[in-house]
Amino acid sequence: MHLKRLTALALATCCIASVTPAIADTVSAPQALDQSATLLLTDLPVFAPATALAQSAIPDLASLSSPKVDESATAGDNVALSDDGDDDGDSLVAAATARLAGHVDGHAREALLAFAMKLRDIRYHRGGRKPSTGFDCSGFVRYVFLHSIGLDLPTNSASQFLAGLKVKRSEMKTGDLVFFRTRGKAISHVGIYIDNGQFIHSPSAGKTVRVDSLNEAYWSKHFAGAKRPEGIAKI
Repeated sequence: MHLKRLTALALATCCIASVTPAIADTVSAPQALDQSATLLLTDLPVFAPATALAQSAIPDLASLSSPKVDESATAGDNVALSDDGDDDGDSLVAAATARLAGHVDGHAREALLAFAMKLRDIRYHRGGRKPSTGFDCSGFVRYVFLHSIGLDLPTNSASQFLAGLKVKRSEMKTGDLVFFRTRGKAISHVGIYIDNGQFIHSPSAGKTVRVDSLNEAYWSKHFAGAKRPEGIAKI
């Protein structure tokens, strides 16, 4: 009997010894899994939404509300604004007067005349309004005033005569307009007074812009008077 107990005890001891490593392996398996998971998570990139959002380009409120500026424009590119074309004659006269008065050398009428003299020898053309096509008398006068002082005169000699201020022959100045009746009683010709009885004009078909004298028989006979455009009345 005693021998049987010893045998049973020995068998039980062997079973316990064989089971113990298995239990130990089973117990250590979760620990190994935890270590592997830790290594795996360490190697993965960390996703941080807050950091990513902070680093993205988000425009501020000031940039959204501020108007865009065209950097190609320069400070010297000043553009005149109009009020839908409602400028009246007085504003045009004032603008012309200011431009004349502000002439660099202080000789505004002479500047107007200098521009007119540059157009000598351009041929006469009925209805002509620019150098490339030629000038008639009123077209020449209108072109000179518009491009030298910015004053837009009426389109024909009769209208230019009515628009100006009457000037006595003895009081004429450079830049005044001289008018003639070459066909009946109506005003039909105009030129720009220079000085000493001379004027510059675009005479007639077959001729060119030139200087003539009021003392010549033809022009003296047909002289109708002198007028001063309002734009230069105070100069």
